Amino acid sequence: MTRNTVVIGSGAFGTALAAVFAHEGEDAVTLLGRDAGLIAILQKTRRHQAALPGITLPQALAFTIDPSVLETADIVVLAVPAQAQRAAALYYGPYLNPDAVIVSAAKGIDRASGRLITDVLSEALPNHPAGALSGPGFAVDLAAGKPIAMVLAFANGERAKETATILSGRTFRLYASGDPVGVQIGGALKNVLAIACGIVEGADLGESARAALISRGLAEMSRLAVAMGGEPETVRGLSGLGDLVLTGTSRQSRNFRYGVALAEGNFESVNAALVEGVYSASVASELAASHGVEMPISSAVARVLEGKLGIPQALEELMSRPITTE
Repeated sequence: MTRNTVVIGSGAFGTALAAVFAHEGEDAVTLLGRDAGLIAILQKTRRHQAALPGITLPQALAFTIDPSVLETADIVVLAVPAQAQRAAALYYGPYLNPDAVIVSAAKGIDRASGRLITDVLSEALPNHPAGALSGPGFAVDLAAGKPIAMVLAFANGERAKETATILSGRTFRLYASGDPVGVQIGGALKNVLAIACGIVEGADLGESARAALISRGLAEMSRLAVAMGGEPETVRGLSGLGDLVLTGTSRQSRNFRYGVALAEGNFESVNAALVEGVYSASVASELAASHGVEMPISSAVARVLEGKLGIPQALEELMSRPITTE
């Protein structure tokens, strides 16, 4: 049985996901974008030089700007930034196959409402189950066919397993989860903590400081996930620890590079509009306050980003906190 998968969003990650889904050649895969010029180039050259330089996209991958392709889609992957997920869902919703399953590939929290993306999508598309895809995977590695493992979460664990099986392939393995809360908290907060790791790098605070930040940041993730109804084990998996180790140690990560630029006083060199952690930091801090959860690292990052706290002062504040047990 041939299934139809449509990936919405022709940026680096959306294009890479569409490419890895299409590599199997078993199901129909289409990349749906809104930039007619870019889509025409992709159709002609099978290259997205700006986002994925040097990579040839598979012949099995189709490209279109026509949303009517959604009318026969079994799985629709929303690979647009977190803050654009609601608008995309409302725009494309009228074209959806009534039985389509929705997968969000964004790693963030909706800033306008302070809600998780799957909750936003469930409100915008009430007749479609919404899941979250997250975990460690740079777009260029995905598109190049390098081995990647990520996690796909739906509230219905069986749906998660079925959808993960469809989307997985020879180089792309999806683990199924029934904890969309934990998966999304891990995906969103790792961006905030990756900015902190970048600050450590840019300020030359040392590898030991980064290791401590990753481990204590993971504890913050776990506390918030549990407070919001998730499982602590989830953030110790691919979406959380796995993704944080990747993005907190590599300059391929926009969030990490932004943190480095902040510490070096060169933050204008990175486009903040493309850095999900900038949006998630303040929302995470507000969620922590509303749930009575202590998140000193995330809170410090939020205040640094808002210009309310300098990096030396943030470091002093974190290091002078009362001694507690781990």
